[in-house]
Amino acid sequence: MRCFYRLLVFLAALAAGTAAWAQAPNYKNVGRAPTPDEIQAWDKAVGPAGRELPPGSGTAKEGAEIFVEKCAVCHGPAGEGSNMAPRLVGGKGTLTTPQPVLTIGSYWAFATTGFDFINKGMPRGQEGSLKPDQVYALTAFLLYKNEIVKETDVLDAKTLVAVKMPNRNGFIPQQLDEIHDIKKRGCRLGHCP
Repeated sequence: MRCFYRLLVFLAALAAGTAAWAQAPNYKNVGRAPTPDEIQAWDKAVGPAGRELPPGSGTAKEGAEIFVEKCAVCHGPAGEGSNMAPRLVGGKGTLTTPQPVLTIGSYWAFATTGFDFINKGMPRGQEGSLKPDQVYALTAFLLYKNEIVKETDVLDAKTLVAVKMPNRNGFIPQQLDEIHDIKKRGCRLGHCP
């Protein structure tokens, strides 16, 4: 778990440094200040409780068509990954092995994380171009391919937060405000996650 927090700190520092560099006055025609609308669009993160989820809905059947059209070229036809993009499907039971396969179904703790990532970051080069119904459908498709929901399940703002991810309890602590409580973190014999 320490590595995870170190990674978060590193990524935050990298993002701050990159933003400063891209807008540095001595680099002409490199980067630009974001517009207020761009800041507004990126300033909303969907948390585990899903309060930020937009109206809309989708099923895995609908998501399959969108995946073929917009995602398979990078992630592979079955979500197996490629040189262009990571694997999205599989990895069940590999987290405790020497070579864990980190996918949506094997690693992620919240289904809302998938929605948020797709909504903001996919497809590459067209980030933010998907409508909420398409994002719900793609999320449903990926959860279905990872055997977490049924193909006919309708995902929306209420049902998405109710999805129980296989690795939900693999992240300690459950609440960020418990991070400094070594008992709630699961520390044993001087080793803390």
